[in-house]
Amino acid sequence: MAEKIKTYKEKFRPLIFPKDHQKHNHAIEWWYFNGNLKTKNNKIFSYMHCLFSAKPKKIKIPVLSQIPLDTLFFSHYLLSDNKKRTKSKISPLCLMDKNSFQKPLFFAQYDNSCLIEEYQPGKYRIINDFVDLKLEEEKPLLLLNKKGFIDVKAKTTYYYSLPRLKTTGIVKQNNCWTEVEGISWMDHQWSQAPVIDEDQWTWFSIQLNDKTDLVVFSYGNKIKTFHSSLSAPKGEIRTTDRVNIKTGKVFYKSPKTKISYPLEYEIEIKDFDLKLNVKPLKKDQEMMFGPINYWEGSIKVKGILKGKKVEGLGFMELLPRIKDKNLIKIILKEYKNNSIIGHVKELSNLSAKSIYFLTDKLNKN
Repeated sequence: MAEKIKTYKEKFRPLIFPKDHQKHNHAIEWWYFNGNLKTKNNKIFSYMHCLFSAKPKKIKIPVLSQIPLDTLFFSHYLLSDNKKRTKSKISPLCLMDKNSFQKPLFFAQYDNSCLIEEYQPGKYRIINDFVDLKLEEEKPLLLLNKKGFIDVKAKTTYYYSLPRLKTTGIVKQNNCWTEVEGISWMDHQWSQAPVIDEDQWTWFSIQLNDKTDLVVFSYGNKIKTFHSSLSAPKGEIRTTDRVNIKTGKVFYKSPKTKISYPLEYEIEIKDFDLKLNVKPLKKDQEMMFGPINYWEGSIKVKGILKGKKVEGLGFMELLPRIKDKNLIKIILKEYKNNSIIGHVKELSNLSAKSIYFLTDKLNKN
């Protein structure tokens, strides 16, 4: 007899924009950006920036669940040169500016140096320790499942993407800022579900050279959901659950957590007449956040779409399910390097110069 799995479902409410770009009163929510950017010398940098909002009493994440706040915020971000160096930062407790989520368009400023802002309709600004970028929508919203709401069997989640954002700005390398340009991707998700055993996924955002963009994922442990939503070159949306994802020959074994991540995939989506091969630009891209550890990085993509060769870039996120108790102990020990107490001390020790860093940066631009 199959084991019964507890589910977390909510009734769908049609999305209204720009209202639904803003924060919701849900258990967990995130605003996620990634992008592949080139310098004038064609060197590729890849970045990810994500702000999370969570209700500690509902999400059931160890450590965070003990914090006596109704809502807390945390963030993850990284910058990779896709060869030797990846810089990343996890802020387990963000200090939010009082004006965050109070403006007509989305605005979130935090930790004195980070910003996500829609400063004009369809135009965004991302700032952190490693990047200062301006992004502009080139295509309409990609509403997953055509309505921005999807049932992944164990739970439901609101989910939409901005699949193609023209991006310009600067990235920090060896303490110097370098001009870049390229394409970014944005995801916004919110759900009433806590962190559950079924939270295991293989996820891709893919941007092809013919301006076809798509999200592809498998979700779940005991009950699997496969899905892809595609934005055609002119923005038409197609969706399907008939997705085949197979692992290839490229793997990465983390020296810290000992987790082995499969990094090459063959994706076949018959409803789109699409076959793709996905490989990482750089293998060592593990992010660590207590008991939640994942691989996050840029991918190169080649394949066939409707009989024609296509290629492109994208991002991949792998969240494995960890069963080994000894491995969990190792991960929690590593997590102490990013402890909440240490992060609060770091913020409290900011100099007056660093406190005004973001304001000065915005005024100069």
